[in-house]
Amino acid sequence: MLRSQATRLASPWLARGMASKVSLPDLPYDYSALEPVIGGELMELHHSKHHQAYVTGLNKALEEYEEAEHKQDVGRMIALQGAIKFNGGGHLNHSAFWNMLCPEKEYQPPNGALEQAIDAQFGALEGLVKAFNAKAAAVQGSGWGWLAYHPEAKTLVVTTSANQDPLNPTTGLIPLLGIDVWEHAYYLDYKNARPSYLKEVWRVINWKDVSRRYKDATHSS
Repeated sequence: MLRSQATRLASPWLARGMASKVSLPDLPYDYSALEPVIGGELMELHHSKHHQAYVTGLNKALEEYEEAEHKQDVGRMIALQGAIKFNGGGHLNHSAFWNMLCPEKEYQPPNGALEQAIDAQFGALEGLVKAFNAKAAAVQGSGWGWLAYHPEAKTLVVTTSANQDPLNPTTGLIPLLGIDVWEHAYYLDYKNARPSYLKEVWRVINWKDVSRRYKDATHSS
């Protein structure tokens, strides 16, 4: 019983086994592609240093978990849950985040079903931005701001998560758009002015990716 409880606490990687290690994904654009909203040096540090650290930490934690599971060391399996959640969440969140951004020249506003849902829920895109930025700016310490889909209520939700908590595994909400509000995501360009970063980042949101996520979420719920 205790062993099965420990396994359920682990992230999805454990459910399918450690067939291979997690790796750092390539960006779908150059480091400088989001300038001037997000500088190339900041993007390189964020991707190659911070995201890589989550990948390294996750692989280490999963390797130790697999060893503990082999030894039936339930205490150690439980102790590793925090590292798996933090590093695994960091990897999941950032892997999605890179694709939720695009060069400003490729920006297109939301349309179709997503635009209709945003208009119905928030009045217009400007209403969503206002609600989102208010919540994300108020995150204490480090975390993420999210536009998510509530599969039971079948509505859009603006919410936040602390640290690197992955949204779906911890809340059941389906992430559509996440904005990293850890200082490492903006400090080099915006210093400690998180609201300024939140104001500008909407210029490089990849609404095509968000729309795809919304379509998948509504069709699967």
